Amino acid sequence: MKLLAVVLGFVVATIGAVGVATPSVLLELGDSLMTPTVLYIAAAVRVFFGAVLLWVAPASRAPKTLRVIGVLLVLAGVLTPFFGIEHSRDMLDWVLTQGHMFMRAWAGVAVVLGLFIVYANTNPR
Repeated sequence: MKLLAVVLGFVVATIGAVGVATPSVLLELGDSLMTPTVLYIAAAVRVFFGAVLLWVAPASRAPKTLRVIGVLLVLAGVLTPFFGIEHSRDMLDWVLTQGHMFMRAWAGVAVVLGLFIVYANTNPR
């Protein structure tokens, strides 16, 4: 299960790195995924990732932090369907109006978060 958390951490960091390098690609991807089906898939992925973090937290280097992140992800996943496509599209449009530096900053946060999850779930040498 820790291996799964490490892989998911690398996935988050990689998506963030794409956003830092080319924010327009990430925004276009987000726009193309604005369908009800993908909204439910995104919700399920968030709940799953949050559950994985909650599962591995006790054996990690940062159990409290991973628990908080896990709970936030599960909450985000459960609440995602209630926001709906229109609200999600409005949020994406708002991000677009903020410019590429704003997007790069948040993508950088994703890189740091993903790498933190990897770090927290790998054994010290």
